Amino acid sequence: MLAWIRANKYVAILMIFVRVYLGYQWIEGGWHKLTGGFDAAGFLKNAIANPIADKTTHELVYPNFVYFIEHFALPNVKLFNIIIPIGEFLVGAGLILGGLTAAAAFFGLLMNFMFMFAGTLNTNPWLVLIGVIVLFAGTNAGRYGLDYYLLPLLRKALKHKKPGGRGGETMTPAGTANAH
Repeated sequence: MLAWIRANKYVAILMIFVRVYLGYQWIEGGWHKLTGGFDAAGFLKNAIANPIADKTTHELVYPNFVYFIEHFALPNVKLFNIIIPIGEFLVGAGLILGGLTAAAAFFGLLMNFMFMFAGTLNTNPWLVLIGVIVLFAGTNAGRYGLDYYLLPLLRKALKHKKPGGRGGETMTPAGTANAH
């Protein structure tokens, strides 16, 4: 099943619609935050004041996440006010254009889980489900997008940068470089 979703050209065509829909959701949210004066402070304070807790024991379900929000995210809210909208916008752009599609899906999933750990549900579970499908499709999700051109270039560039790879350098025991 996984091989089919990662290699089938008809799945790749279907992934165009799936990733564009998902990308639109991300780019729209990011654009509204970029143009609407986004401030994460209220969201973060609410996540601290009303954390997800077990209804019977009142124990925190995600105590480490609450600690992260209270001791890192909230004190650095100005940074989060920048990286959240830009991150959402870039995830959306990557998905819509099919550029670094699997990476965009991964970072979208990461943000969705962070929002859910903070207690926000709205469309996040739906976006997680779709994001997992895109992530499972891997490079096939961007087959008919920028990934068709971008991934071969990245593979070629990374292959030449590896020590000992073609066109790369290896180090001799004396520490001098030998070019291939």
